[in-house]
Amino acid sequence: MKFKDGYWRLRPGVRADYAAAAHDVTAEAGSLRILAPARPITHRGYTIDGPVLRVDLSSPMPDVIRVRTVHFAGSVPGAPVFEVRDDAPDVDLAVDAEQAVLTSGALTVRVRRDAPWEMTFSAGGRELTRSAGKSLGAMRDPGDRHFMVEQLGLAAGELVYGLGERFGPLVRNGQSVDIWNEDGGTSSDVAYKNIPFYLTNRGYGVFVNHPGRVSFEVGSESVSRVQFSAEGHDLEYLVIHGPTPKDILRRYTALTGRPALPPAWSFGLWLSTSFTTDYDEATVASFVDGMAERDVPLSVFHFDCFWMRRYRWCDFEWDPEVFPDPEGMIRRLKERGLRVCLWINPYIGQASALFDEGATAGHLLRRPDGTVWQDDHWQAGRALVDFTSPAAREWYAGKLRGLLDMGVDAFKTDFGERIPTDVAYADGADPERMHNYYTLLYNETVHRVLAERGAPVLFARSATVGGQRLPVHWGGDCESTFEAMAESLRGGLSLGLAGFGFWSHDIGGFEGRPDPAVFKRWVAFGLLSSHSRLHGSSSYRVPWLFDEESVDVLRSFTRLKARLMPYLYGAAVEAAAEGLPMMRAMQLEFPGDRGCDHLDAQYMLGPDLLVAPVMSADGDISYYVPGGTWTRLLDGETVSGPGWRTERHGFGSLPLLVRPGAVLATGAREDRPDYDYADGVTLNAYHLADGARRTVTVPSPDGGAGAVFEVSRTGDRVSARRVAGAPVRWSLRLHGGPQTSDGPRVTAEPGTDDIEITL
Repeated sequence: MKFKDGYWRLRPGVRADYAAAAHDVTAEAGSLRILAPARPITHRGYTIDGPVLRVDLSSPMPDVIRVRTVHFAGSVPGAPVFEVRDDAPDVDLAVDAEQAVLTSGALTVRVRRDAPWEMTFSAGGRELTRSAGKSLGAMRDPGDRHFMVEQLGLAAGELVYGLGERFGPLVRNGQSVDIWNEDGGTSSDVAYKNIPFYLTNRGYGVFVNHPGRVSFEVGSESVSRVQFSAEGHDLEYLVIHGPTPKDILRRYTALTGRPALPPAWSFGLWLSTSFTTDYDEATVASFVDGMAERDVPLSVFHFDCFWMRRYRWCDFEWDPEVFPDPEGMIRRLKERGLRVCLWINPYIGQASALFDEGATAGHLLRRPDGTVWQDDHWQAGRALVDFTSPAAREWYAGKLRGLLDMGVDAFKTDFGERIPTDVAYADGADPERMHNYYTLLYNETVHRVLAERGAPVLFARSATVGGQRLPVHWGGDCESTFEAMAESLRGGLSLGLAGFGFWSHDIGGFEGRPDPAVFKRWVAFGLLSSHSRLHGSSSYRVPWLFDEESVDVLRSFTRLKARLMPYLYGAAVEAAAEGLPMMRAMQLEFPGDRGCDHLDAQYMLGPDLLVAPVMSADGDISYYVPGGTWTRLLDGETVSGPGWRTERHGFGSLPLLVRPGAVLATGAREDRPDYDYADGVTLNAYHLADGARRTVTVPSPDGGAGAVFEVSRTGDRVSARRVAGAPVRWSLRLHGGPQTSDGPRVTAEPGTDDIEITL
């Protein structure tokens, strides 16, 4: 929200009470409490009348400083609140006549005691950002609504990233962003997954710990500041020191939660019935048979909305006319090695038998007058499950357990964005703050039910802070165009910069029927994403309906992903352990390369693979290569950086480059994503520098360490040894240097611990 008219004046009807000075400072156990009046106090009479802001400074973990500002403490809602880790670490406090100082780890905040107000954050003797005069304050708009606001400075050349899923340019500077979940597709400034967290290329991040609407003006009201504001009487934010972008994400996800590790089978190809298409068990069988006949590995079959009867979403009952034997159908799919996913949402249509059941038991969200909240959006007379009620959560979970008993493995948790605010929750939660938070309770409920049966995985659309703990998320309803493909990628990279480790999208696009060229280009992008799903709205996504080349492209990239699973699942384990996304914006991996700062049409898949999806029918693409000699994975040719390249690729190709010095583990199977990755693994060493030493952990499909290898180069010798894990057959292959692109290869039989190749 913008409060000013230009730089000097407030907008008509706006009243601002800014912190003017730290007049009163109290050092308490591990914290500072500051009283900051809205005018300098030059004599005792000025302490009478006028607003005073209370500013509390503390630290929940080393290198993180919490700032909480309150105007009227009696007007602060109690729920909901985000779960944020608080270790209460040791901090250093110092207060004198000139300043108050709190230091946590390498991060320090200094508050000047006299006017004007100044609160500075620094690390390593370097200022990161500051709250200066007319930055921190309490505001009233022309309608007498109360807001809290803060502005943190931006240095020259400082770039801002994050704020959740955003489909515009990756760099947020100049943008206005409202943290408010909406079902708006991928072509506007609204989003399904809004996260009040950003990070900058100056070595810090900021998490605004507020579950409701937070408005960000990123260099868009004051061009040298990030402003954030929220309605109400309190505002809490945490400054997170890096210094690298990866360090910032590690600390942010340590605070708010790291992703669960999805099961290995979920990384294979998912195929859907699509949405409004006509389908029954015969259709499903024809799709599964068609993929098998064409030798395209398939891992998951997804049933979208019409597995249930029309008007009755959700009643969790199979449509008996379309699927007369659901248990038998699921058993038959399982016998073919497939997993099964079902579409659900948190709404209960009035025609559902669960409507009366839920209303009678008090499980449905109500209006303040006690009546059930209803509208006709999506399903006639729909109501919402009140997930603030433990009884309602258990009721909803019980319905899902019946489906799991049939053999269902996963749920697509659709919707959760259009949550009303003219309601009364069972636990008394503030409706405005519940709008975004609702999706967290919804997805937590489903995730916990799945976790009762083993490693859980969702296919979720909406999210807020903490939602990263409940993977996987997909990008929502996009068009079937190259432009929408680019929008989706920008949304996924931005979401990754908000701590979400796993992300997917509808291959080919959702709305409309993609041109065969769009479909084939999107297939390559989709199979080089963390999760890969064929899904559409009113048309099927089986490849033979486009052309025969589409079948070849899908087969090729599905098999490639399976071979890459030792590397990819290692990146997934890292995402779960450290909070780093599998699909990484280039700036995250190369923060010192200014050529990467604005890149949003390419990404790193894990730490060592550069992917540049082709978004044109003719195959022309320009992409950026960071410094060093990179190797094209698909043909072994080398590419040197730093610099831009322009190439033309056929439908079976795209820029897919291996990082210099990488040791890429590839597997012995290409027919499925879940196999013993260590058995028959090949360690592909690319342009190892003299003196280099790399440790490669090849995970097991359950996320453990299946085998650990060490690869090093000394002079003209490259050696590898198995340092942990059971004896397996494994190989070392060299790429780069005077060798051919395929490189010399030596294979070790089980029990062999060392391999050496001479250049």
